[in-house]
Amino acid sequence: MPASRSARERKAQVSAGPLADVKIEVGPDDQFVYKIHCTECTSPRPGTGERQWGTHRRGEDNGYMAAMDRWIFHLADRHPDADAPCLAYLPQAQQRLQERRTPPSA
Repeated sequence: MPASRSARERKAQVSAGPLADVKIEVGPDDQFVYKIHCTECTSPRPGTGERQWGTHRRGEDNGYMAAMDRWIFHLADRHPDADAPCLAYLPQAQQRLQERRTPPSA
């Protein structure tokens, strides 16, 4: 039996660490959309001031791996002293990023 949305949310919250606020929503395609927000950082929002920094990207992959990779990079860049279990996967996240940036050879 697959894990419930709330169970997945709790697991992602633990992995993301204490600086994260994790929510899972169901997207229009009935897939889980992971939204991880930083409790300390804000980012500018044109015309409306600031909002919490978050991993959700409109029109992009917002599944678990994509959101967690964005979160890992945020922690490594903005909070290098943070303690979060997901940081153990920084090398794998960097490898996935490199693979996305490298065009396939013909």
